[in-house]
Amino acid sequence: MTLLQGLRCGARHMLLSAALTAGLSAGVGAQTVSVVMQSGLRVLDPVMTTAFLTRDHGYMIYDTLLGTDEHFKIQPQMANWTVSDDGKTYTFTLRDGLKWHDGQAVTAEDCLASIKRWADVDATGQVLMTMVQSMEPVGDKQFRVVLKQPTTLLLEGLAKLSSRPAFMMPKRIADTPSAQPIKEFIGSGPFKFLPGEFKAGLKVVYEKNKDYVPRAEPPSWTAGGKVVNVDRVEWVAMPDQMTAVNALQNGEVDYLQQLPFDLLPMVEGDPALQVQVLDKLGAWTYFRMNHLHPPFDNKLVRQAAIAAVSQEDVLKALVGNPKFYRTCAAVMGCGNPMGDTTGEDWVVPGRIDRAQELLKQAKYDGTPVVILQPSDIAMLSAQPVVLGAALRKAGFNVVMKAMDWQSVVSQQGNQKPPAEGGWNIFSTYSILATSGDPFSNTTLQANGRKAWAGWPDVPALEALRLKYAQTTDVAERKRIAAEIQKVALDEGVVGPLGQFQIPAAYSKRLSGILEAPVTLFWNLKKSEQ
Repeated sequence: MTLLQGLRCGARHMLLSAALTAGLSAGVGAQTVSVVMQSGLRVLDPVMTTAFLTRDHGYMIYDTLLGTDEHFKIQPQMANWTVSDDGKTYTFTLRDGLKWHDGQAVTAEDCLASIKRWADVDATGQVLMTMVQSMEPVGDKQFRVVLKQPTTLLLEGLAKLSSRPAFMMPKRIADTPSAQPIKEFIGSGPFKFLPGEFKAGLKVVYEKNKDYVPRAEPPSWTAGGKVVNVDRVEWVAMPDQMTAVNALQNGEVDYLQQLPFDLLPMVEGDPALQVQVLDKLGAWTYFRMNHLHPPFDNKLVRQAAIAAVSQEDVLKALVGNPKFYRTCAAVMGCGNPMGDTTGEDWVVPGRIDRAQELLKQAKYDGTPVVILQPSDIAMLSAQPVVLGAALRKAGFNVVMKAMDWQSVVSQQGNQKPPAEGGWNIFSTYSILATSGDPFSNTTLQANGRKAWAGWPDVPALEALRLKYAQTTDVAERKRIAAEIQKVALDEGVVGPLGQFQIPAAYSKRLSGILEAPVTLFWNLKKSEQ
């Protein structure tokens, strides 16, 4: 072993020891599942961000009124519902046994406050509220929503999987303005968050909610019974991917949410470990441009950025193995019913010539393009590097800004100019299961500063989204979806970078792990040997 290799091994051992000491010491004597998630958790309020890690945290401690099963069917979760003959009045009735983690009963007023806070910022909720005439409680366990016109958006919004699910909270917490983070993390879900053991970016601990009454149905995605079979689940952050894999192989952690593709061969041959793609539909990766500031306040410059990047180059760097990826121009996903491939001739291959011509037409003056570059998540670290290289080749003046992913998440909402700490581009990914319509797909919200990070202001796209919500005819929705695809690319609302699947790896001591497009920890069991 060389001195450098020895130093690296020593550093990994120190990282592992520190993480395990911080993450596992409090769980002695309890049946504990130790998990390395994609990153360390810092943002705890599921309304404040669309980050998957915060969403996964939300599913641990909160519950939803409705769930979505593996057949994309909306199911009762916290509540059942009835609908009037004219399709405008929905009455929701909370099921028995619902309690907050502080022991108080869940009420209709709690749920209405939670819906209002969620809808204030969510892409689905914002449009939904324009179609709501009234929402009011009808006793402690029942509330009514009256719509101005029939729409499927109410049930679809309350059952959405991602990226900002409609999680229920006590009214005193849900009354917090949506622009302010909540300070208490009390839900009614199957796990309880332990604030005394939380270390931002390093450790999160959840314990079984012994008062939780699961539904009787079998679990299916976010629907059905959420039965917890272990005492504790601990998320331990390990930014070094090799350290995490070593910890899994040594039995010091039980589960890696995301196994880096380049380390796959190390794990596949280990008889004590299982490698599995739990989300069969997979994900799509993309980049967002900041429409508020130069140079991407210019539509032609946004088109140039999209044209410059080869999806194949991105996917080779990110994934490598063609078994796990495919190119795709559809912003609502190839394979999804509303996925449309208009624009693939210039979006997929990387057209440097087209990009250069567009920059010439736009009279691009060399304004720096600040690209946020997360360094601690394998599924997000390659995209900005390839993006930066392609944009430089096209003629952009590129500045890379490296940081950890949770810092990127915190930066996303910064609307200041790049010269004052803002940004021009970041890249991320979303699951295809929740990207197949213009509402669950967060990137297609285009109402300016109220939209998701990037803040596109495209009235034509907003009008199309509203038309989509106002019809239930499948053929008409497909026609509208094709228009949305064209407008989204022409306006540079999002730059698609292709589709891929992400393998997880876990100890064979674990069983009952659910296949789903979100990471779920109910139903799993851990054997002693």
